[in-house]
Amino acid sequence: MLSILNTDELFKNAVQEDLYQNLIKQLNKDFRLANLNESLVLTSTPVQLKETLSVILLKLLTNNYDDYLNLMYRIDVSEKELATLNTKNLETTINQITFLILKREYQKVWFRNKF
Repeated sequence: MLSILNTDELFKNAVQEDLYQNLIKQLNKDFRLANLNESLVLTSTPVQLKETLSVILLKLLTNNYDDYLNLMYRIDVSEKELATLNTKNLETTINQITFLILKREYQKVWFRNKF
């Protein structure tokens, strides 16, 4: 089913399944529902999307932790997975959270498309 191990694999699957733009739309929808004034460009490349999402997360983590928590709740990122992150290095942590968000959003889009 959805045994995705990294962002490269996730983006490859999203493009192959023609779900990449739906992934960005789902991210934008959840940003709006979390009352964030962030928006991702639909024409973003996978590298741009990952970088932009990482910058947004860094800003939220360092400046507005409540909004970060609200976003995690809105997206429904697994608390169990968040608890297993390596938090010794901020950049590594941001990359891991970015992957968890993209993975969860892709699951939503994939399930909606399949069923």
